[in-house]
Amino acid sequence: MQEASNAILKQIESVVLGKPHECRLALTCILAQGHLLIEDLPGMGKTTLAHTLAETLNLSYQRTQFTSDLLPADIVGISIFNTNRQAFELHKGPIFNQVVLADEINRASPKTQSALLEAMEEQQVSIDGTTYQLPTPFFVIATQNPLFHAGTYPLPESQLDRFMMRISLGFPDVDAEKNILNSSILKKGDNPSAMKITSVESLLSMQETVQQVHASEIIIEYVIALCHVSRGKSTTGNTKELVSKISCNPLSPRAGKAILAAAKAWAFIDNRDYLLPDDVKAVFYWVCEHRLVLNVQEQHSNITVSEQILQLVDVLNPLNR
Repeated sequence: MQEASNAILKQIESVVLGKPHECRLALTCILAQGHLLIEDLPGMGKTTLAHTLAETLNLSYQRTQFTSDLLPADIVGISIFNTNRQAFELHKGPIFNQVVLADEINRASPKTQSALLEAMEEQQVSIDGTTYQLPTPFFVIATQNPLFHAGTYPLPESQLDRFMMRISLGFPDVDAEKNILNSSILKKGDNPSAMKITSVESLLSMQETVQQVHASEIIIEYVIALCHVSRGKSTTGNTKELVSKISCNPLSPRAGKAILAAAKAWAFIDNRDYLLPDDVKAVFYWVCEHRLVLNVQEQHSNITVSEQILQLVDVLNPLNR
């Protein structure tokens, strides 16, 4: 399985150029059975990453462009009356795919955004009082533009919490951008394609193996300590000063589960069946940065959420005690 995960990662990196760390984070997220939010400027490769993941993993894929006039029924589907059969028939929406790309999710209204809540948490949708199961595996990738862009609706905290990770691709380095520009000789509309590296059965097997990665008691306590500090509590004496500076939304038990699951997937990619504190440290920022939103009174201070997160991880690392 280690060879398979390396081959998948190598294939993704061959299409999404110059972003090895971001590609690994995206693969970590799907191996941990989470959902991924990608926030960046237009044209940075967000859609390319989502499409490449689906192709490489041999999963059914559907992209939906979120706009201000998009309705929930456009995502989940709708029941239409068939006059020949004299019965209602379900016309399934794009949500009934294994990889669903919600492109520019924050351009849709909050009502439409909320259509994804049940699907992302329970892997099912309810249409006209009937519940329908979604395919397995099920993976939502949403892209969003920065909130200062015109026509955007910020995602509420409940929606953000459904995403295991939020990443940003950022600008490529000089060499990667040269390769991107050289490949732009392709005809308009062509996209770099990825080979199918694995099967659905193999992916499910890898996800099951990730769940079996061993987390010792000290790692569990490490994750709990991180969550407790975000709640204004401390389990160690050397964090009292740091706790007094934290003024943000606290991490929920769901966030703690997400940290642990992502750390297990990170360790799996490193070919280990046990967790180290460094695995937690490697994923903590990406799992929690969108959850640890500063309170209103702290939003204009010089201390950023990112700086607070890095302080938390370093101070509470069991290896530093």
